[in-house]
Formats: sequence, C-alpha cells, structure tokens
Amino acid sequence: MKIADIRATTVTVPLEAPLLHSNGAHWGRFVRTLVEVETDNGLVGLGELGGGGESAEAAVRALADYLVGHDPFRLEALRFAIANPTASLYNNRTQLLAAVEFACLDVIGQQLGVPVHDLLGGRLRDEVPFASYLFFRYANASTGEGEVRTPEQLVDHTRELKAAHGFTVHKLKGGVYPPDYEAACYRALAEAFPGDRFRFDPNAALSVAQARRFTQLVADLPNEYLEDLTWGMNGLRQLRDLGVPIATNTVVVNFEQLAANVRDPAVDVVLLDTTFWGGIRPCIKAAGVCETFQLGVAVHSSGELGVQLATMLHLGAVLPNLTYAADAHYHHLVDDVIVGGKLAYRDGAIPVPTGPGLGVRLDAERVARYAELYREQGGYPYDRDPGRPGWYPLVPNERWADPHV
Repeated sequence: MKIADIRATTVTVPLEAPLLHSNGAHWGRFVRTLVEVETDNGLVGLGELGGGGESAEAAVRALADYLVGHDPFRLEALRFAIANPTASLYNNRTQLLAAVEFACLDVIGQQLGVPVHDLLGGRLRDEVPFASYLFFRYANASTGEGEVRTPEQLVDHTRELKAAHGFTVHKLKGGVYPPDYEAACYRALAEAFPGDRFRFDPNAALSVAQARRFTQLVADLPNEYLEDLTWGMNGLRQLRDLGVPIATNTVVVNFEQLAANVRDPAVDVVLLDTTFWGGIRPCIKAAGVCETFQLGVAVHSSGELGVQLATMLHLGAVLPNLTYAADAHYHHLVDDVIVGGKLAYRDGAIPVPTGPGLGVRLDAERVARYAELYREQGGYPYDRDPGRPGWYPLVPNERWADPHV
C-alpha cells in the first residue's frame, strides 16, 4: 500500500458565539483545513489542522512530492521526511506532519480493520472525560444571544452546559478582563458548583506579580491547576511555592522543553496537543516521559472539528496516566463536518470511536456547505479582537477589555 494523493479543503464552521481570549478572539467560527490522504488501494485517511485557510491548503498540497509513493505504515520515516528537526529551523512543518500522521494512522487502521487506539497499545478506557471549557463571549451577531461577560452570565452559561453535557470539571479561559475581575468571576463559578473542580487559563497574559496575586486570591478554591498564568518556564517556576499545581500548553510543547522541565521543574501538568506535538504518537511518547517523572498529563484542545476530536479521543483512551479531564472547544460548535454531526457528550465524557481507523468519516454535504461558507466569509485574525479595533495585547498585558462594556 502506497500513498497516491493528498487533498486539502478549508472549511469554516459557526460557533454559538464569538469566544474571547488573551490575544483576541475566535470571531464566531472556526477555520479548519481538512486533509485527505488517499492510497493506491482506494483507502482515504483523514487529518485536520487549524488556521491558515488558503495558505494551509497550499502547504498541504505541497507535501505531495514528499508523500506520493510513501508507505503510510512507515511513520518514523515520514517524521524525518516532513519535519527533520534541523530542516525545521527553516520550514517548520510540525502541524502539517500531525495532520498527515492522523491520516496515515486512519489508513492503517482501515487496512487492518482495527481502531487507531488498537495501533497505539489498546484502549484503557471506553470514554474520555472532558472539562466544560468556558469563555467570555460576545453575543451572537445574528441572534443577540450567548454573551458571557458578568459573573452571573458565566454561572448561568455553566449551569446550562452542566445540565446538557454533565460536566463536573470547569475551565475558564481568561486573560481578557482585569485579573481581579476574572478572579471574582472564577470565584463565583466555584461557589455556584460545590463539589466540582476548576481550572483557569489566561494564556500567559499576566506578569509574575499579577500571577502571584491572582493565585493568592483563588488558592482556597478546589483548583485542579492554574494554566499558563505567566509566560515562560522561568516565570511559571516562580509560582511553584504558592501550593497550586501549575499547567502549560505553551512552554512545554516539544521534547527539548519537556527535558528542561524535568531537569528544573516549572510545571506540574503538561497538556498534550495532538497538533502542537506533531501527531498522536509523539504525545504518547511525551506521556511516557511524564509518567516516569510523575508529571500530570491532560489532553489539550486547539479548536477541533470531529476529525481532530477523534485523535484526542484515541490519545485519551490509551494513556494510563491521564488523570485529568480533557479540554475541548467542541461544545461551542453549532455543527460538525463528520457523518452524523457532532459527537455527543454523556455524563461529561465522549465515547471513544471503535470503528476502523479514526472511526469518523466526512459528511460530503456538510464539507461542501462549510467550504462554501469559508469562501464567502474568508478567514479572521485570531490575534485581534473584533470588539476593539486596532487593539493588540502586550506580554505581560496591561490593555484589558472593559467588563462593563
């Protein structure tokens, strides 16, 4: 079996409402590029990556010279063919490698008639638990609904999500409003749901001093961890004396950084992202290192549709040391591009696909509809806020949004 072709299609799928974060916003939709790797025996494997639009499509198509004729079983050779670490200093293809790895694992599973998790050691759990992943949100431009700005709105929104999906772990994305205001929102959340567990992530927007103050304000709450309160391993290392576990998905995203964190610990929990790490298999390798050194691991979300969600589920299924619920933006989507539409949560978890390969297939009608929507609407600047024209953040930030506007 050899790779015969690779295709890419960019889609945009609407969100319930625009999601705010420390660098800007998701402007009411996700832009994702779907990847299809076809083999000479007619199988089609699926991959996915975010952002880029036409440029991502072009980058994927440019891999044809690397891939056509390659045996999809030879994944280690593929890693060096696409993302040789020294060549990557000039042309970093980590996210492209991830999408192709997803597709190759999908093809291998289909060829052998087994789910991807069987290729990765076999599943240890039949479902993967998820956190609610809460955002401050603008109202939907069409309906006027969905705004989350005040503590009351945050609690009401969380209550709706908990009733609909069964979440018992809640993660608030911050870095939008002044830190003391977000601390008050976070405390209101914890007080409204006794017995649940909580996380906070301002995407490294705070200074070390601000991060210390924020931690002191919320240290008495049932925190699972505080994530990327400030930028850099040395900054996070300065927070370790405060007694709250520290997590990251920004400063430990490759093996050099993981080694540095083992030698001189800065974070307690490493969030593994199947895209940022270059595939599912590198995440499993990293989880093995974390298991050895008793570091926690969780599964990170980079804004997925159903294809990447499937990779997260297969990863979560096989990790023995997955003791934290996974992140997912998924419940903010109004639809998906896979057959059957969005996968359903059950008691705060999503069942692991059991069909061959990734266990999900593309819905041609949905793909066509959302590819056309992308052509109509185009992309959006992830690192800008549509509500604050001309704004951009500093790191650490001091240009906060006004929660009263």
